[in-house]
Amino acid sequence: MGKKGNVFFMGLLSTLAGGLFVGDRLYKMAAVPKLHEPDEEHSNKMIQTGRLWVRNNPDKKDIYLDALDKLHLHATFIPNKEQTHKYSICIHGINDNCEYMGAYAIHYHEKGFNVLLPDLRGHGKSEGGYAGFGVQDRYDILQWIYWIIKRDKEAKIILHGVSMGAATVLMTTGEHLPSNVVCAIEDSSYTTVKDEYRDVYHMMKGSFFPTAPLIELIRWEIKIRADYDINDGNCIEAVKRSKTPTMFIHGDSDKFIDPKMCRRLYESAACPKEYCTIINADHIQGIYIDTDRYWSKIDKFISDKIG
Repeated sequence: MGKKGNVFFMGLLSTLAGGLFVGDRLYKMAAVPKLHEPDEEHSNKMIQTGRLWVRNNPDKKDIYLDALDKLHLHATFIPNKEQTHKYSICIHGINDNCEYMGAYAIHYHEKGFNVLLPDLRGHGKSEGGYAGFGVQDRYDILQWIYWIIKRDKEAKIILHGVSMGAATVLMTTGEHLPSNVVCAIEDSSYTTVKDEYRDVYHMMKGSFFPTAPLIELIRWEIKIRADYDINDGNCIEAVKRSKTPTMFIHGDSDKFIDPKMCRRLYESAACPKEYCTIINADHIQGIYIDTDRYWSKIDKFISDKIG
């Protein structure tokens, strides 16, 4: 091999090594959950109160089921004290667990709902060493939906998710759902997993590798390590198929997931839909930045669908 060939070969190896390093770094940052310590407190009082409400609730039940790929999944179920056919499945985001959804569960519980709080795969007490970003999680949520219906054939179910949990909700509505699922609330979803990976990469300090080949590298790393394809994580295509009435919520000051993504999702949705912007709210802060607006919009949206 000549001198020019050696230079080219060394340059190619250097580029591949750099890509592998950055790809591995991004995979670990975005796809491997950084789980909360059990006693770690949230900075917001409302969210922390909700965590403790779930953790210390005397009526809570730990529920387990096996996913289609045999992972052992966990959820916390808190039945209402009154006999009711109303259920809310509240779905957390990345790097957290079901306790985060306590503030949401409190509201639904006070409105007469039974609440089911799943730990997404790789989070909380559920098995799996990675975040599914909704791609596989949607099938897990389907499992939880049928867990409810098996016990209550008259169940009326609401799906409510935040961040990655919101994307999971939208991808779930893109599947064929039983009529028991009456509506969905998504708070701060991304449009596609690839779009979000791209945005996360651009926020990283020292990002230098070309975006398109890097995302493809990440895609293959995830296919090998976690056995799913991020190209399947497409909320835009899911809402085009959805027939489930859906409310789209986003804070206009979200610095983690671009608020414009919510508008794209809303405009693409074929289902009955409503749109709600929470002014001055950063990522998934709407519930406590403007609590009255947040819940009044949701309550009105679901009132004629669930009774």
